[in-house]
Amino acid sequence: MKDFLKYTLATIVGIILTSIIITVISIVSVAGMVASEGVTKSVPKNSVLRIKLDGEIVDRAGEGSPIDLLSQDEDPTIGLDQALDALKKAAKNDRVKGIYLEAGMLEAYPADLQELRRGLLEFKESGKWIVAYGDDFSRAAYYLCSASDEIYVNPIGMIDWSGMSTRPIFYTGLMKKLGVKMQVFKVGTYKSAVEPFINTEMSEANREQVKSYLSSIWNGMLNDVAKSRGISVEALNAMADSTLVLCENNVYVETKLVDKLGYLSDVKNALRERLELDEDDDLTFTTLADVAASDDLGDKVDEEVAVYYAYGEINDSQGMGLSQEHCITTKETITDLQKLRKDKDVKAVVIRVNSPGGSAYASEQIWHEVQLLRAEKPVVISMGGLAASGGYYISCGANQIIAEPMTLTGSIGIFGMIPDASELLTQKLGLSFDVVKTNAMSDFGAMGRPFNANESAKMQGYINRGYELFTGRVAGGRGMAQDSVKAIAEGRVWTGEQALKIGLVDKLGNLDDAIKAAAQLAELEKYTVGRYPSPTPWYMTLLDKETNGYLEGKMRAALGEYYPAFALIRRIGKMNPVQARIPFDPNIK
Repeated sequence: MKDFLKYTLATIVGIILTSIIITVISIVSVAGMVASEGVTKSVPKNSVLRIKLDGEIVDRAGEGSPIDLLSQDEDPTIGLDQALDALKKAAKNDRVKGIYLEAGMLEAYPADLQELRRGLLEFKESGKWIVAYGDDFSRAAYYLCSASDEIYVNPIGMIDWSGMSTRPIFYTGLMKKLGVKMQVFKVGTYKSAVEPFINTEMSEANREQVKSYLSSIWNGMLNDVAKSRGISVEALNAMADSTLVLCENNVYVETKLVDKLGYLSDVKNALRERLELDEDDDLTFTTLADVAASDDLGDKVDEEVAVYYAYGEINDSQGMGLSQEHCITTKETITDLQKLRKDKDVKAVVIRVNSPGGSAYASEQIWHEVQLLRAEKPVVISMGGLAASGGYYISCGANQIIAEPMTLTGSIGIFGMIPDASELLTQKLGLSFDVVKTNAMSDFGAMGRPFNANESAKMQGYINRGYELFTGRVAGGRGMAQDSVKAIAEGRVWTGEQALKIGLVDKLGNLDDAIKAAAQLAELEKYTVGRYPSPTPWYMTLLDKETNGYLEGKMRAALGEYYPAFALIRRIGKMNPVQARIPFDPNIK
């Protein structure tokens, strides 16, 4: 018995000591990672900046974790902010001799591609070179690689140059089988976000707007590639019609889409020649993260232009979107903008908006805070891939709005969706409901029955008032008559290029252009650019009960293009029923 107790006690003590040691090691490790953040890195001499064009482009870097780096089946991501910063530094850094683009199945919003491609072209203006290679090129990857001095494709590789399309998913048939109907209230002929829940195909108005903005984006891509590759737009369109992805690979060279066929070893030899290395010498590659973290070559001054990143869905609170991804929430965004307003060193603010919209209520609250900020210092909007509906709502009151030509914006309109599950509950599940109430509207929105005529009329009136408020905000911010705003509103989506012509944006340009515009409005000659809010370190998300990035990533990888549909079904019940947003999944391919 004594031995039993002795060994049991020893085991318990061992477990406790082990737990303490592991905890201490974890704390030290996390502290080390915290301490290492922001440390500048040295780029090796005679190095090549390697950029993997795979996975997706996100607005900001720094959201990944070591798990992502160790997991071989996860697609990498490119932080647009980090990439653009690295390209500027690489152009000035004598240690970086050129760029090697490694093409793959990259997917991104067209405007984000356009901004990154412009960064590559500006890098070339330094006199340095870009070489691209890929086994398989997505359309997005090829669009970026077309800015290169030399493009290689594997002798049995593929290039997807097949034009653009969108294939929305409609849930109406599924909902009918389940016994659920969606009660829809909206303003705007083109407000198509509700269509997947009430139609089985696109309306003519929606088809018209989608064709318009897809054509605008595709023509922009055609012109950019034609200029870089010396190919006519007509020839590029003909290639897109010819199922080029299945052609013999010598056709890629004959049509000038690429310069050479070659294996990876051939490309590495070509890089060695450019670096004047011997055949047996190792190539030295560096990364976007390392170059972006290298010494800043600019002078530091106290006066600052702040860049505030507002990206993701606009929600009333954290965890209310379609997934666990980054979102724009009322409380956090307002608090951040208040801090910038009170910061005396911040002389102007650029709000980088990349959002499909979301809660109409949250959009109004953020709009109001932008007005308070504008009253004290200049505010310029830089539109990324999306700045539509609620994304436009929070933008419309700024001093200036600058968009990329391929930005999707506008979509000025709101809608409400409330499911009626009475058939599911009563007929399929056999439930029954009764009510005792003191007033006519006491059971408004109750389960087990649809809205009656009076309730539907009141709900539509609420949506109408929201639309009047939205268009009024736009009219005031843009200096337009409200009727003129309504003529171009109706929920219609425009590209940045189209929005410029109708007065919804002031200029076409990128984030740098917006920063310069803000500095001019603040009458600054020298200034530092600050970026807000600081990205949340990956290890902090481990403590956040609202996030589960690892499982989310696995689900996204497993479902592929069907992931948005899954996320929508899973999350729609938690969303604010009144929305100012474009379709839940633009699904541009």
